[in-house]
Amino acid sequence: MVVAADPSVLRGIPEFFENELGECLVARTESLSTFRELGPPDLCHIVKTNPKTQVKDIGSYHYALGTDASSSATLAAYLNSLTYSIGSTAGKASPWKIRSGTYCCYNAFSRVDVRVEVRIPGGVDAYVVDMRGDRHPIENPAMWQETHVSAVLRTILDDNDEPDGNDGEPLLGLRKIDPLPTLAAEKRFLEAAAGEFWKGWQLGTAPEVQNATFCSNHLTNGVMKYFTEAGRPGEAAKFFQPLYEKDAEVGAVLARGCLETDEEIKAVEVLYQALKRQPMSHGLLLVQIDFLRNKKKYDMALKLAKLAVTFAPSEFCTWAKLTEIYIDLADYESALVCLNACPMFTYCERDSHRMPPPARTHLPLKQDPSTLKADEDPKKVPVGNGTVYDENDPRENEVHPELQRLAFLSLRGTFSKAYALLVRIASKVGWDELLRYRSSVFVMEEEYRIHRALVEEEQKTTEVEAKAASEEGSPQSGEPNGNAQHEAEKEQQTQEDEDMVEAQMEAISLDDDSAPSKLEKSSERPIGETEKKGGLSIDELMRRTGGDTHNEASKGEEVQAPNPRPPRHSISFSFKNKRLCDKWLDNHFMILYQDIRLYSLLKQEISQYKNQAGANANVLLYRKTGAEWEIYGDLAERLEHKEDAKEAYKLCLSQKFSMKSWLKLLEMYAEEGNIQETLRAVAKLVSILDRAFVETTYPSPVARNLFKLMRRHGLAKVQNALISMNLPQHEYRLITRYFEYAELFSVTGAKW
Repeated sequence: MVVAADPSVLRGIPEFFENELGECLVARTESLSTFRELGPPDLCHIVKTNPKTQVKDIGSYHYALGTDASSSATLAAYLNSLTYSIGSTAGKASPWKIRSGTYCCYNAFSRVDVRVEVRIPGGVDAYVVDMRGDRHPIENPAMWQETHVSAVLRTILDDNDEPDGNDGEPLLGLRKIDPLPTLAAEKRFLEAAAGEFWKGWQLGTAPEVQNATFCSNHLTNGVMKYFTEAGRPGEAAKFFQPLYEKDAEVGAVLARGCLETDEEIKAVEVLYQALKRQPMSHGLLLVQIDFLRNKKKYDMALKLAKLAVTFAPSEFCTWAKLTEIYIDLADYESALVCLNACPMFTYCERDSHRMPPPARTHLPLKQDPSTLKADEDPKKVPVGNGTVYDENDPRENEVHPELQRLAFLSLRGTFSKAYALLVRIASKVGWDELLRYRSSVFVMEEEYRIHRALVEEEQKTTEVEAKAASEEGSPQSGEPNGNAQHEAEKEQQTQEDEDMVEAQMEAISLDDDSAPSKLEKSSERPIGETEKKGGLSIDELMRRTGGDTHNEASKGEEVQAPNPRPPRHSISFSFKNKRLCDKWLDNHFMILYQDIRLYSLLKQEISQYKNQAGANANVLLYRKTGAEWEIYGDLAERLEHKEDAKEAYKLCLSQKFSMKSWLKLLEMYAEEGNIQETLRAVAKLVSILDRAFVETTYPSPVARNLFKLMRRHGLAKVQNALISMNLPQHEYRLITRYFEYAELFSVTGAKW
C-alpha cells in the first residue's frame, strides 16, 4: 500500500484516470450492442479542472451499483455528492474542482443506455444512447421505471463480493451501496417491479435455464433472492400473490415462498390449483418435486420428475432433478444415464465493457488500525492507494503449476452443476464403484475397439467367401446373370437391414408411468403395452437415447445374416445394452479423477508430516503456500469434505490474508450455527471492508450469514454473544449496523 496525499483524487472512492478525456464513455458506447441481459455496472465519469494552474483537465471514472436511478434528479444528486469527496493536502482545500460529470445506467428492458450529464455549475441533461450509438431525448416517463428496476436488480444479483465473484475475476473500482436502504425505497421498487413483471422474461435468466419464463427470469430471481436471503420469504409471497391470479405459472415462486415460511398447506393448495390451470408447467412440477423430496417421498417424486422431463426435455434443470432423485433412490446406473442425457448449454458470461488501460489507478485503503499510534487520529491519517492483498508476502501467492492447471476452474453454468451431481454420486459409492457403474452403463473404449475389430474381420471374411464363390460358380454355371443376381440379393439384404433399423427408431412417447425405475439388464424382455402401441417409456427412452445406431444395425445383421455358417468369433459382452458416453461427461470423469488424485495425495502428505512433526506443528506451513492451501480448500469443498476444507482455509489464513477463505469459513460456521466463530469471522471481514471504504449492508455475504445465524438463535442471543467478545469499539459499531437493518426490515429472528 502506498500512502500519498494526492489532491486530485476522490476520498474513499476508487478511480481510474483516463489517458484521453472521455475515452471510457466512447468504450461503453461501443460495447452497448454486446449487452444481452441486465447489463454491466453503472459507469460514473467526472471531469476535474484546476483553475489555479495551466494543467489540462483530467477525466476519471469508477463503477457503481445501488444508486437510485428512479429519476434524473437522483442521479444528478449522486454526481453532486462527489464534489464533497475531493481530497485535501495537509489540511488545505484541494485546488481541483469537478467541472462536469456523466452517469450511465443501462436499461435492460429497452436495451438503451440512460445517461445524465451534469455541469457544475449549470444544468442537467438526460438522454438515452441506443445500441448504434445514436442519442435520443427521454420522452416516455416509463423509461425511468424500467431503469430503476434494472439498476436494483443488477445490485441484488451482483456477486462481485462473493468468494468466486464475477466468474472468479472480481471487478476493481466498483463502489457498491445499499440499493434499498429504507422501507419506503423498498416499497417503491416493489411497485415498479410489479409494473414491469410481465416483461421480466426479456431480461434473461440463470445460465442453467435455457428459456426464460415468468417464474424463472432475472426479475423473479432477484426478488426471491432479496427476500429469502434476508429471511423474509413471507414478503416475497405477498408480492407474487396478486401476480399469481393473472398467470398460474407464477404459482411456482409463490409456492416456494409459502414453503419457506412453513405454510405447507397453502403451498400445496397453490400447486394444486396452478397445475389444474397449467398442467404442463415444468416449473410447478419442480416445486412439487422438491416438496416431496423433503418429505422423503422419492417414488412419488420420481414419477413427477419423469413427467417434467417429458414436458421440458430441452431444459437442464428437469434432467438434473431426475438425476438427483435417482441418487436419492440409490439407483446410480439410472442416475448416470440421466446425467449423460442432460442438455448442456454454452455458458453466457456476464455483461461487461472493455475499457482502455488507465493512465493510473486509485484504490483507496485506510491504514490498519493496529499499526496506528495511541495518540493518532485515524480520520487524519492519509488514505493509501492499493488493496489489502498488497500487504501479503508475495511468496505466499506462488502456486504449483499443477494446481494452476486444474480443469475444474474452466467449468461454468450447466457443466459446473453436472460436475456437482457426479461428485455426489462418487461421494455416495466411492471412486471404484463409480467406475464399475460407468463400465456397466457406457461403452468403454476397449469394448468398442474389440467390437469394431471383430466386425471388420467378419466383413473381410464375408467378402473373401463371396469372391471365392463367384469365381467358382461363374465359369461352370452357364448363367450369365449369376453375379448380377448375387448383387441384387446383397442389395435386398441391405435394404432389409435398413428397414429393421428404421422400424426400431419409431416414434417415442414418454407417457408410461408404470415403467420400472431401474435399467434393464438383459437385451430381451417382454414387449409391454406401451411398445405395442408404438411408444416407449421414459426409462426405455434413456436406454436407447445416446446409444450407437450401429449397434442396432449390427443386431439386424446378426439376425438376418445371409451366410448360415456361424461366425468364428462371438462378442461375449452385452455391447448392445450400453450407450455411448457424451464427450463432456467423459471429460468430467477425468476432471473428477484429477481432483480425487490430488486430494488423496494431500491427505497422505498431511498424515505423513503430522506423524513426523511430533511437537512441531508448523512443519506443514513450510511445505505449502497460502495460495496453495486455498486451492486445496476449494478442492476439498467441492469433493464434499467440509472438515478438510475448513482446515485448509485456516492454514491459508495463518500464512496470508484472503477474503475468499474468510468468506468460506464464515459460511461454514453460519451453517453449523457456531455463534462465536461466525462473529469472529464477521468482525475480521467488516474491519477489512471498512478499510476499503465498502459501505454495503445488504445484500452482502456478511449480512446473509448473520441473518442465517439470527434465524437459528434469535437476535438477542447473537447480540449478547457479541457483547461478551469484548471487541474494539470500532468493530462493534460496524457489526451493529447489520442488527439495526434486521430490526428495521423485520428479518426472521429479529424479534426474539
